[in-house]
Order: sequence, then structure tokens, then C-alpha cells
Amino acid sequence: MKAVPQTVPGRPRILIIGGGYVGMYTAIRLLQKLRDAEATVTVVDPRSYMTYQPFLPEAAAGSIQPRHVVVPLRRVLRGAEVVTGMVTGLDHERHVATVLPLEGHPYELTYDQVIVAVGSVSRTLPIPGLADWGIGFKNVEEAIQLRNRVIECLDIAESTRDEDIRRRNLNFVVVGGGYAGIEALAELEDMARYATRYYRTIDEDDMRWVLVEASDRILPEVGEDMGRYTLQQLRERRIECYLETRLESCVGGQVVLSNGTELPAETLVWTAGVKPNPVVTRTGFPLDDRGRVVGSATLQVAGVAGAWVAGDSGAIPDLTGPPGALCGPSAQHAVRQAKVLADNVIAVLRGFEPRDYRHKYVGSVASLGLYKGVAQVYGIKLKGFPAWFMHRTYHMSRVPTFGRKLQVVVDWTQAFFFRREIVSLWSMHEPFKEFGVAAAPPQPPVAPSP
Repeated sequence: MKAVPQTVPGRPRILIIGGGYVGMYTAIRLLQKLRDAEATVTVVDPRSYMTYQPFLPEAAAGSIQPRHVVVPLRRVLRGAEVVTGMVTGLDHERHVATVLPLEGHPYELTYDQVIVAVGSVSRTLPIPGLADWGIGFKNVEEAIQLRNRVIECLDIAESTRDEDIRRRNLNFVVVGGGYAGIEALAELEDMARYATRYYRTIDEDDMRWVLVEASDRILPEVGEDMGRYTLQQLRERRIECYLETRLESCVGGQVVLSNGTELPAETLVWTAGVKPNPVVTRTGFPLDDRGRVVGSATLQVAGVAGAWVAGDSGAIPDLTGPPGALCGPSAQHAVRQAKVLADNVIAVLRGFEPRDYRHKYVGSVASLGLYKGVAQVYGIKLKGFPAWFMHRTYHMSRVPTFGRKLQVVVDWTQAFFFRREIVSLWSMHEPFKEFGVAAAPPQPPVAPSP
């Protein structure tokens, strides 16, 4: 396998593995701060876009167009190399990465500095049926699929005469009471409840929404008080919330919980935590007991020169916390780490010492559906409309590029003046099925059941 040389002979290459929060923001900062011809910035990611994950619940609920929560890397990283592919291995001693493109054979890419910014993936458990029946909530494709699934279930329940099928499609289960799970549950339930006004035979009370959480609390990100308030709000909306409960099985859509509850459900959303992207195991860098790359306060890989790590894939000391504390997996840390990381890489290239990353976590905000939310920021607790407004304002300000900010505001404005679009595009998940049916030999008609 032949190594691909640097774009410009003699110019050092900064290789960024991952195009998410850390990868994209680090690349933007590098492109802004590097002198002309000082270095080549190369970003490698299986997707050609960055996903702004805090808006996935609103995209699933239809408040924001899905394409407006993603940012094309090639558009915002002009001046950088963007490679759509996967890094399958690193030989840091040779400073060579093996890249597998979307199509074609793998090749080697040389580099001088490497940044591990691959983020995290859903943390799953060996639960019978989960791989076949569950839906994750980590990317925009899953958000689109989930929205279509919920509305399709309402369509099926409206049109069937089989009571078992109807009940199965009107039951919705969300596993995981953290930030992602609560927002997904609240937004989707809010959307589905609104949608029932367009169905003749479905009432709000016909739907059954179930939250399953293994610990004794939900939303730890906003504090214990706001977590209890959120639990109360969900239960007032007739959402069944089971704490200290685990999913035991979901084979064939038959959901079995550890507290003895059983129900058939066509929709099962899994948001029970994250784990580092498995790509980190192929780097050869030291990992901690949770599978994260061990990093220092300067965001350098521990004991490895020319290697850097940040975000969910790194175990980074939190200098503002107690001894031994590590930075949590949040966008708040990721965006700020990216700036320090880029500045430190440039400092090392120019022969200066890197500086430590230091940021005190300011709190979190969460949406609980249209005009509803909770927040705890700088010790200030908010709930209801003020928290919801803060959630939207904060995240709108953090969406990359002015164009995306404007598009999100336009989406919200249209949603305020016009009714929600309640339509399922489930066929987009099987786009060639209709043509395949048309091209297949004709089949004899199916007689209706008595």
C-alpha cells in the first residue's frame, strides 16, 4: 500500500480524524490562525457534514428542517482537504494513517500532527431483540426515521381493523432518561399529540408513551430539583415514567421491563448513554477504563508527541473540578476544547509551549416540547417558557455559520404562523421498493379476509 504524499511538498499536514464538533471547530480555527502555506489541514470523516445534535429532537418533531441541522464540511472548511472516508488504523511511529474511502481500496496518508476527534456512538447492551428493533438517536438520519416511524404508526393505527396491530402501533417506548432521551420523548409526544386532531379514530389518550430509566432520577444535567420537576411534567402529560427499571427484552417488538411490565410496541428508542467511537481502539494510543484516549490538560495524548485528543473520545482532566475529575461529554466542552486545541497545535508548530484547557461547566438547558423546558445555568433555575426560550436562543447562537442560523430562525417563524406538517415519508427509507414491485412479475390478487 503506497502512502499518499502531502499536498504541498515540505508543508506539514495536520490530520483531523472526525468532522463533528471538535473536528470541524478545530479545523475552522486552524484555517483562521495558520499563516499562508504554514500547514495543510486534512479532515477525514465517513460523513461529509457535521450534525448539530442539540437540534435533533426539534428536527424529529418537525420544528426544524433536517437539512438545517447539518453543516457541509466542504462549505465551511474552504482551504482544507476534506476526505469522506474512515481511518481504519494509525502507525504513529511512521506518522501514517490508513484511510478507507467510501468506495475503492484503502490507502495511507502521511501526517505530522494528528487530532483524534471521532466523538461517541450509542452505548448498547446485549438485550435480546435490541439490535433488530431499537432506533438510536445520535444522527440526523435517525431523527428523520423516527419522525416518519411515529407518524406512520398513527397512519397504520387509523386504517387497521386489527386491535392488536392498532395497540402495537400506538405504544411508544423510550429507554434512557438523560438529555437526549427526555428531549426526544417530549418533542415526539408533543408532535404526536398534536397530530391526533387529524385522525378520526385516534385520541390523545389512545397513545401510550413509556420512559424507562435504570437510575433513580432523570435529566442529571439540569440538577436534581429540575429533574424532579421534569418528571412531574411528563407524568402530568400521562407519560409513564419507570425509574430504577431496565429493558429486559424486545424480541419481535414485545417489550419486557424488569419491573414486570410488558407491552407490544412498534417503536423503541434507545438513548441509554454513549461510548467512545470504536475508531479509538485502532489508534494505538493509551485508553482509560471507559475506552477513551487518555489526554492531558493541554489536550495532548498522554506520553505521545504530535498527537492530540478532545471531545467525547478523550479523557481530559477538568482543572475546575475536584482532583481526578474529567470533562464530561458535552458540546459545551467540545466547542471550547476545539479552540484551545487548534491554538496549541499552532503553538507547537511554531516552537512554543501549549496551554492548559480550563472551563467551568455553566449548566444545561433542555426542551420539553413546544413552549416547555427546564434549565439550570450558573446556578439559576428556570422552567416552562423562559427555559424553552433560553434553550432556543442559546442553541441558535451556537449553530455554525450565519446562513444556518437564519434558516433555523425562518423554520421557527414558519412553525409559529402555520400549522405543523404531519406527514410520514416512510417510503424514503425504502426508495426502490415501489419500482421493484412495478418491475416484478404480476401476482394473483389477494382475497380479503372474512
